[in-house]
Amino acid sequence: MSDFGWSKCLQTLADKGNLRQLDYQFARWMLEQGASEPLAFIAALLSSELGKGHICLPLHDSQGQAIDAAQKLGLYADAALELRSAWLTQDWPAELQQSPLVSADGNQALPLVFDGNRLYLNRYWHYELHLSERLLSFGTPVSLKPTDVQKLSELLDHLFARDYSFLFSALKQGQVDGKDTQVVRQQKVCDMLDVVASDQLDWQAIDQVLTSAQRAQDLTALEQLVPASVCVNWQKVAAAMALTRRFAVISGGPGTGKTTTVAKLLAALVEQSRQMGDTPSIKLVAPTGKAAARLTESIGKAVESLPISPELKQQIPTESSTLHRLLGVIPGSAEFRHHHYNPLHLDILVIDEASMVDLSMMYKVVDALPKHGRLILLGDKDQLSSVEAGAVLGDICSFHALGYSAEQGERLAKLTGYQSLTYQQGGASHIADSLCVLQKSYRFDARSGIGQLAKAVNAGDGAKIDAVYQQDFSDIEHFALNSQHYNQMIQTLVGEYRRYLECLKPEQLPIIGVDNGQLGLENAAKQALNRFNQCRLLCAIREGDFGVSGLNLRIEKALAARRLIHTQDELWYHGRPIMVTRNDHGLGLYNGDIGICIREPGEGGRLKVYFEQSDGSIKSVLPSRVPEHETAFAMTIHKSQGSEFDFTLMILPPDFTPLVTRELIYTGITRAKKRLAIYADIQLMKRGVKIRTERASGLVDRLS
Repeated sequence: MSDFGWSKCLQTLADKGNLRQLDYQFARWMLEQGASEPLAFIAALLSSELGKGHICLPLHDSQGQAIDAAQKLGLYADAALELRSAWLTQDWPAELQQSPLVSADGNQALPLVFDGNRLYLNRYWHYELHLSERLLSFGTPVSLKPTDVQKLSELLDHLFARDYSFLFSALKQGQVDGKDTQVVRQQKVCDMLDVVASDQLDWQAIDQVLTSAQRAQDLTALEQLVPASVCVNWQKVAAAMALTRRFAVISGGPGTGKTTTVAKLLAALVEQSRQMGDTPSIKLVAPTGKAAARLTESIGKAVESLPISPELKQQIPTESSTLHRLLGVIPGSAEFRHHHYNPLHLDILVIDEASMVDLSMMYKVVDALPKHGRLILLGDKDQLSSVEAGAVLGDICSFHALGYSAEQGERLAKLTGYQSLTYQQGGASHIADSLCVLQKSYRFDARSGIGQLAKAVNAGDGAKIDAVYQQDFSDIEHFALNSQHYNQMIQTLVGEYRRYLECLKPEQLPIIGVDNGQLGLENAAKQALNRFNQCRLLCAIREGDFGVSGLNLRIEKALAARRLIHTQDELWYHGRPIMVTRNDHGLGLYNGDIGICIREPGEGGRLKVYFEQSDGSIKSVLPSRVPEHETAFAMTIHKSQGSEFDFTLMILPPDFTPLVTRELIYTGITRAKKRLAIYADIQLMKRGVKIRTERASGLVDRLS
């Protein structure tokens, strides 16, 4: 142990790039503060793990085995053996517990906190501790009088009333397809009316109604024959659950109706407040400008179709903004205007795409909530975690397996009428009682390859992936990775991107200074952005021929060869699409925002970059003022979160990399709304879906 040169090892790791300069400088700073060499080394490793998204560094894994520091640092052969040997002979708990630079409870202003197994940076220890305390304090049930329960139950019945038109259409389609048997009809009733206890039904009488129905209204006889007590509509359960708690999480894959559910939930909450003579202040937010724009669009449609009075509709907001804008950015500071001592002015906060929110941001949001505030998180627990440290939504959703407590099960049965909800007799946790996972996709039906493939990937099942590809679905295509398919992919993209570039032909653009020239240019920019956002190439990696940088160059060259763009070897050119990679609060541009560079028509026309804001308006910025950015013909799957494209192309690298995980592949697939083309080695893809992204954190333990 004493022979091992921890400082020399640090220097070598930094020189070879196994440690970032940030990690190495942190270790050097620790040495200057009087840290021992082993302590400086473990501090550098902790910093490195934080950069990979882990909140802390556990000394032992879930099986109680010592962690492999050499593997975490990407070492192999002799270097790995040497470090493993030194690591295992070092008494780390004693080293950490005896150091004056390490706290046991986070109460002293020391750089590190060690809780007996996990090592934290002080700041992240506080984020995790206070977030868990606040979420648990939220978890206590909202007290509802029997009259409240009765009124809310009637309101939920009205909001989630059955729509028999879908079942009627499905029955008619079955007759057209020649698949109209009693078994098929029974299956359709179970699928569309969310039946979970089919053995309790009189199928003879039900089938009589199905076969004699001439129009959708004729199916209303099923109200008595298929009562609510044998069904479970998870959207209705989610809304009921959220009415019983001040903290609620609604998770579900694409098309499961998270936005529809939250629109109906907000209608119920507004109505509940109105009966008490109050109007709640509601705010809708998302982590990125793109996700906020999508939320604004989808919630607007959902509220418009609600079966409620126009007055009630007006009380539900449809404009959403970003988390940064909500909290109030202070230029040049990591802090926000709203915090514990200056809370947000709201009653209900809805955060969409919550899987993208990291630990530090989630802590800051919860810290800024007023004492009476309600927090509703929407997101897909199976998507990639946030780019920064933490997997908060995933940690919270891990409680889903516990089911509801007996008390919560009883409450939900009274509000929904569903007697078939299963719950734990022994009592679950506050967090499990605040959670609902939507389980049925309304976007992808049984004939959809995208939905089936997403399911197979989520199950981590290679055989199921093969089975999906063999079914010959019209909305998914798979291409082996070879030069022919690679070139064909580039040409497909040229054809797709031609559509947005045609809106920008100089002869079609209005001239500035003539009539409504500026407004016309903004409209052209909006149309081009809409067309551009209908198709995208998603990559798993950044560098090389199969990464974002290489493919952006190839697509640019192919478009230039067809004379669709004229780059003149300049960085900025007419038609260049870009994505912002760093927030600029002064300009109101945020990481993930997409813009298109357009040259004003006429003599000496200037280049400007046009962005669509979350409220649908268009903002133009001079290229020299655009914050850090990159060309966006291709983007990483990570950056595509919060976006959807009618046609999505996804390419995986030809060689195995641990970056290709189940969550990454699933996220890429579920960006596709109508068509998906995957360019990948099928064996590599099947290997990738077996790898789950694990992020070290103590949040689950704290919430337990």
